[in-house]
Amino acid sequence: QVQLVESGGGLVQAGDSLRLSCAASGRTFSRYAMGWFRQAPGKEREFVAAISWNGVGTYYADVVKGRFIISRDNANNTVYLQMNSLKPEDTAAYYCAAGQSIVQVTRSPGYWGQGTQVFVSS
Repeated sequence: QVQLVESGGGLVQAGDSLRLSCAASGRTFSRYAMGWFRQAPGKEREFVAAISWNGVGTYYADVVKGRFIISRDNANNTVYLQMNSLKPEDTAAYYCAAGQSIVQVTRSPGYWGQGTQVFVSS
């Protein structure tokens, strides 16, 4: 089992950058594929990005491709989401997730964090 805690959210202006972090507990972090999702007010939760257990494979939603970068540090049990060129439509609660594979984590993660809020003003 793994527990996830996100941090790094906040209020920024359009065009700014922000880096989210997700700290995972447990000694098996490196076995999990990790992902980020987001949920805007009044909308369903949507997939943002995912990374394989070894960091070799990454996958992005089209709406963030080229602007967001997912990475991980297995030595420190942390996954990151670097968000560049932020837009007001990126405003959402961002959630970290873990799964047994990159396919699973994009579709039905086994574990979720509590979320961190990102506000992007125009």
